[in-house]
Amino acid sequence: MKNKRNLFSLISMIIVFTVVLAGCGSASNSDTTSGQNSKGNTNKTIRVGYQKGNTINILKESGILEEKLKEKGYSVEWKEFVHGNAVVEGLVTKNIDFGHAADGAGIQAQAGNKPLVYVGADLPNPEGVGVLVHKDSDITSIKDLKGKKIGVLKGGNHHYLAVLALEDEGLSVDDVEWIYLNDAAQGRTAFETNKIDVLATYDPFLAGIEIDLETVNVTEGKDYGYPNRTFYYANEDFNKENPELVALILEATDESDTWANENKPEVVKLVSKMLGIDEAIIAKATDRRKYGVNNINEEIIAAQQKQADVYYELGLIPAKIDVSEYMPIK
Repeated sequence: MKNKRNLFSLISMIIVFTVVLAGCGSASNSDTTSGQNSKGNTNKTIRVGYQKGNTINILKESGILEEKLKEKGYSVEWKEFVHGNAVVEGLVTKNIDFGHAADGAGIQAQAGNKPLVYVGADLPNPEGVGVLVHKDSDITSIKDLKGKKIGVLKGGNHHYLAVLALEDEGLSVDDVEWIYLNDAAQGRTAFETNKIDVLATYDPFLAGIEIDLETVNVTEGKDYGYPNRTFYYANEDFNKENPELVALILEATDESDTWANENKPEVVKLVSKMLGIDEAIIAKATDRRKYGVNNINEEIIAAQQKQADVYYELGLIPAKIDVSEYMPIK
């Protein structure tokens, strides 16, 4: 019995010693991006940030990225975030290597001197945002918005659309009362209960309100020169040290997007289950867009610069920025 106790004590000491060594090893690599290659990281895990419902969810469910990375000796860790600004924060704090977020999130990050890199863009989705009014209201066009309460998520793509629409009709941002909302659900509630006159919003919430309520989209069919792109971003160090992995992720995304365009009924079922939203709503949002990945080019940069300039004029960012500094052309 004594020998057994001694043996147990010896094993316990070995386990403790092993755990201590493992802890020291983890601490020494705590500042290293998980996806980095043989320059110091042995984990070889790419951390990808996503939000429920955006296009990268299709990539996540397809398994295409896992298959491609496995050939290179890498695995994928998927990290969910509640909104785009949180994805960006995950990138700049090196908690993720690659992520997907809206245009405004990138502008605000750059204005805050937070380092990241735009590495690709979704195809334009101008119909994915809109400005809604109740069908029985006295508002029939953008001109009628003067003096009205407009609900938006401050700095969102739909906020930007509403500003462009006002300017197109010769109105200014001071001609309306902006009601800043915390999230899309709060916006719908405020609209349904008539606490606001107008709601600017985005898919799939836009599609949901259009289906569930009697509304008029006063920006529908109008061209305000706004592509409404969502962007692919990378951690600055990860992009610099692993350009081939960034290219591989974008390639995998484009492959899953090609599948999505050819199999929209399956996409509807996938996203509907993921979000817990009725398939009819997801179908409406999905049918009016095309999936795909674009490389950063001059046209994309020009549209993003215009948006950044408007954000500065509105006081949404503290200083003018040159978006091309964060948007390298490959």
